[in-house]
Amino acid sequence: MSNAALQVARTGLDAQNTKMRVIANNLANVNTTGFKRDRADFETLAYQNIVTPGAPSDAQNRFASGVQLGTGVRLAGIGKIATQGTLQTTENAMDMAIEGAGYFQVEMPDGTIGYTRAGNFSLTAEGNMVTSDGLPLIPAIQVPEGATAITIGNNGVVTASLAGQSEPSELGQIELANFTNPAGLLSVGNNVLTETAASGAPQVGEGGQDGLGNIRQGSLEGSNVNIVEELVNMIETQRAYEVNSKMISATDEMLQFVNQQI
Repeated sequence: MSNAALQVARTGLDAQNTKMRVIANNLANVNTTGFKRDRADFETLAYQNIVTPGAPSDAQNRFASGVQLGTGVRLAGIGKIATQGTLQTTENAMDMAIEGAGYFQVEMPDGTIGYTRAGNFSLTAEGNMVTSDGLPLIPAIQVPEGATAITIGNNGVVTASLAGQSEPSELGQIELANFTNPAGLLSVGNNVLTETAASGAPQVGEGGQDGLGNIRQGSLEGSNVNIVEELVNMIETQRAYEVNSKMISATDEMLQFVNQQI
């Protein structure tokens, strides 16, 4: 008796185990600023065509559906769901959220550009705007010592009141980047993504222009993970794992019966 059913069920166990890991990561990052939930996508493995649909069954007739046996399932990819997270008001002048499409640009330690939705920035001793990990914002924004009433417009223009000046001074322009395929960005950890051949080249511009979102000062974008939805997915995945496990047990019992009787 063939053990093909065992192999098919094994691929099902692997698939559901991977899906459970994705769900666990989503739930672990439910409070991560700017986090976008992941989704595991699966596809069928190659089919064994015992009888091809439409093949002649006799001199006058053809098979309507044929005989095709599946060989299991495999992971096709893990994509990010880029829906908007809830904006949370913080009243911190250095906190920013993007309402709509786009990413903040930051300089990575190796000099390359990283992209993030996490807008919890702060100032260094020199007045440079950096992420919580110390990655500088691009284009660089430097706030002079003693500056007050720092304001960031919806389009990313940064102004502040400087000592001895009656009118606010413009300190710089925050630019956002967007991609043709944001799901193709590579996650490198620390809320940062990098460009890949799949994502395409970044289109950089001001907030609110050319399809880019608006920048909201004093707010942070929360995770777009829906806890209830993830818990439902977890239960469904657990049940699917149990069914595949039972399939292995049932097939094993069938093989034992054949071995004992023959």
